[in-house]
Amino acid sequence: MSIPFGGYASPEQIMRDRAEYARKGIARGRSVVVMQYADGILFVAPNPSKALHKISEIYDRIGFAAVGRYNEFESLRLAGIRYADINGYTFNRNDVTGRGLANLYAQHLGMIFTESIKSFEVEIVVAEVGDGPEDDQIYRITFDGSVFDEQGMAVIGGQAEAVGGRLKERYSEGLPLPQALDAALAALTEPGGERPPATQLEVAVLDRGREHRKFLRLAGPRLEKLLEASREGQEAAAQPAAEPATSEEAQGGQAPGATPPIAPEGEIDTGSGE
Repeated sequence: MSIPFGGYASPEQIMRDRAEYARKGIARGRSVVVMQYADGILFVAPNPSKALHKISEIYDRIGFAAVGRYNEFESLRLAGIRYADINGYTFNRNDVTGRGLANLYAQHLGMIFTESIKSFEVEIVVAEVGDGPEDDQIYRITFDGSVFDEQGMAVIGGQAEAVGGRLKERYSEGLPLPQALDAALAALTEPGGERPPATQLEVAVLDRGREHRKFLRLAGPRLEKLLEASREGQEAAAQPAAEPATSEEAQGGQAPGATPPIAPEGEIDTGSGE
């Protein structure tokens, strides 16, 4: 009597299981926001750790952000740095591009997803700042090697759909850095929740105005000052605007239906000379 073999699973089922496993792992992490602002690209991530970074520099104009398992996206970050250093030294520094790195990561993640027993539980963003806003590039790469060319902003990890929806309500092209940071923090904060303090934030920019290396990590007093500027802008926007004066009021006249002015205290001059 033959015993039926129960260990078979179709390739489609295997891929679905791997994708579901990776999505669950990524969803456990806090979201990361990457967005354009007036002078470059902004990275914002809630992260209380001072040693385990979600946001890093890859090359002169290129930044990296990731969510998921730290050991897995850290290995990808190091592979990207080696690729950039070797190609920049062998050929030309201008040959190292965000598009090239995004393709490299897509190949690695796609191979791991299809050939390994366990897929990587990571989602990453590669951003490159250009000479002008129209030259900026933001690429989002998922656990299965899919690449998405994002326009203006990208959200990964955690509740990415909800965070992305809140960010779209506040995002506009050419935002100054304080307003862009305020929009990112508003998107990352649950409605009615409290924004994380500076000590629990990881913030960096790719500033196109800097010479050579564009990446700059914002922390300490610099970040505190920026958060203060964003809070002031938020409070100013929340204050109701003063109502414009009517034409009668502007001319010193009495608006229709207004209470007549009260005479000043004292005796009334009747003009009779008494």
